[in-house]
Amino acid sequence: MTALLSRRSVLKAGGAMVIGLGPAGRALAQLAPEAEAALGKTLDLNEVDGFIAIHADGSVTLFCGKVDLGTGLRIAIPQMAAEELGIGLDRIAMVEGDSALTPNQGSTAGSTGIVRGGVQIRQAAATAREALIRMGAERLGRPAAELDATDGQIRPKAGGPGIGFGTLVGDRRFNLKLDAKAPLRTPASYKIVGQPIARPDVPAKVTGRHVYVHDFKLPGMLHARVIRTASVGAKLLEVDEASIRDIPGARIVRINDFLAVVAGDEWDAVRAMRALKVRWTESTTLIGHERVQDWMRAGPFMADEVLSKKGDAGASLAASGQKLSGTYYWPLQTHGSMGPSCSVADVRDGKATIWSASQGTHRLQQICARILDLQPANVRVVYLDGAGCYGMNGHDDASVDAAMISKAIGQPVRLQWMREDEHGWDPKGPPQLLSLEGGLDSDGRIAAWRTEMWLPRATANLPNPPLLGPEAANIPQMQGLSTGLITQNAEPPYAVPNVQVLVHWLKDSPLRPSNIRAPGKVANSFAVESFIDDLATAARRDPVAFRLDGLSDPRGIEVLTRMAALMGWQARPSPQGGGLGRGIAYVHYKFNETYVAIGMEAQVDRATGAIRVQRVACAHDCGLVINPDALRQQIEGNILQTLSRTLFEEVTFDRGHVTSVDWMSYPILTMPDVPELLIDVIDRPNEPPLGAGEAACAPVPAALANAIFDAVGARLRTVPFTPERVKAAIARGFA
Repeated sequence: MTALLSRRSVLKAGGAMVIGLGPAGRALAQLAPEAEAALGKTLDLNEVDGFIAIHADGSVTLFCGKVDLGTGLRIAIPQMAAEELGIGLDRIAMVEGDSALTPNQGSTAGSTGIVRGGVQIRQAAATAREALIRMGAERLGRPAAELDATDGQIRPKAGGPGIGFGTLVGDRRFNLKLDAKAPLRTPASYKIVGQPIARPDVPAKVTGRHVYVHDFKLPGMLHARVIRTASVGAKLLEVDEASIRDIPGARIVRINDFLAVVAGDEWDAVRAMRALKVRWTESTTLIGHERVQDWMRAGPFMADEVLSKKGDAGASLAASGQKLSGTYYWPLQTHGSMGPSCSVADVRDGKATIWSASQGTHRLQQICARILDLQPANVRVVYLDGAGCYGMNGHDDASVDAAMISKAIGQPVRLQWMREDEHGWDPKGPPQLLSLEGGLDSDGRIAAWRTEMWLPRATANLPNPPLLGPEAANIPQMQGLSTGLITQNAEPPYAVPNVQVLVHWLKDSPLRPSNIRAPGKVANSFAVESFIDDLATAARRDPVAFRLDGLSDPRGIEVLTRMAALMGWQARPSPQGGGLGRGIAYVHYKFNETYVAIGMEAQVDRATGAIRVQRVACAHDCGLVINPDALRQQIEGNILQTLSRTLFEEVTFDRGHVTSVDWMSYPILTMPDVPELLIDVIDRPNEPPLGAGEAACAPVPAALANAIFDAVGARLRTVPFTPERVKAAIARGFA
């Protein structure tokens, strides 16, 4: 076996987010980045050495291309690896999201952190364990079948002395391909997987010692601020350099219409940004947020697409004796990250290192290489925690901004957005408009269903810029943003003989689009599960019983049944009235992932339109549970963030720019709004693990809409559920 980097050299290599799980373990943000080639480490996804290094002292380093965005991967993935290897968590460190050290496992998106990232590392660990057992068999003179990996040693199953991992392979390569058939440990033998082990990053976070990208510093680093256009699409006409001469060390960076200021002190950079006199062209290319729904119906369109067709929905609807319809609108929303986007970049001598909170560091490496006109091998992107993203927010923009400025001045640069930048310029979750029709048969069952959708299709051909800095600088870019798979869960998960789902693809989005948590599925489930309740009301059926009658999937039936038990649900049709209502919603996420049922109780004040969510119950089935505490935290975060999006959040904009640029104009859920949360986690140790980063979001808006309907008999079909909309719906009655 050839030499492999030591654990000490990994930590010296710098920049990577390294999490140790032992008593001294903490997040380390190292300096002095080295080129990946100098480290001598493979990044091959098919090699065990891409993911795992065992050192001479018997400790282990994992190399994970996925990153922990607050989802608990920092504990769950080491648990998976430790279980398979047969070693204690206190002997494991993990490097995450460093393009020079970790394999490219794809962006941390779509709830794939465990499903893809963790499962790949688990399989690498199982392959490594089998190899260690073979090595141990040679050294111990025992048949491999008599040995197992336990506590970092290969030992006889019947007892007796063993030999440590470090002695067998320490600081050397495995030189092994991942074996997809390497046997995994059985659930009955689990000691670490399934345990509620504390997350290793929390102590430093709650004591203020955790290194976020905002805290990261380099010697000789300057601070920068970008000056955005006065309106979307405006061009730079004139810059008065003399207007900031009195600010110490302030400099201007201009590349075509890209404009920034730098200074040695951050406050001086902010002062320079505010003092610099700039003249822009006027631009009024936006449509304004109040016209979005009309614009969506009018186009321009790219194409129509039939996404699903079963039976003859049109004929069945025409023949139905009881038909209902409803139109649902989900507005543009910002990611609402609590801290503004930030990045540190050092671009000098034909090489670049960018410290970023991007959820796709390997993708960003390719983007930065093109924008900086460098070979990808000379660009290193290192993940450091940011303030949350929930999809692609401003982190990639800020990273490219910092890199462009650093290249222009030849010094390391820390670039942080202002709050008005974050709310005003981050890419937005796109609007969605859905029109639903349904018909009941003579037995009160759903006979026909039709979904018609108007959705922006985010592609590289969109006129909206993929990234702001290169667009302003007139630098060609390699790809556009994606809004995610926003058509999923647009049809009912229940037995319906006649179904059609049609989408009208719009060429553009009113503002620069991006994927935002559970992209598309939140809005689609809001429409589908709200409409299911209306059909249940028309059939004079209890909402839970109505759904159960249409389900055959036993896992779906179980989450609905357990959610109802958690709530103490009592069967009756809706609405009841009286101001206090209960509602439910269900999703089989993407129709092939996690199962979730949400129940909700809400109080509605008829006079003011105020909504108070009192209690939320959730039954959640994501297969094998790696860490139940981390999973519960993730479910709670999903519920609370989506309550915020449902009750408060909508981006407002006029003809020139976004106007909801602070927490007053874009309010979010606050602590007094937090309801009681009841979580029932269903563990299925013999099933594959599924993602939990998004699924619990999807049923939240419909569960709340259904609770409001039950409380006051008013159907809300437009988000957010403002008091004005509640009062208007009450005035309309059931329609």
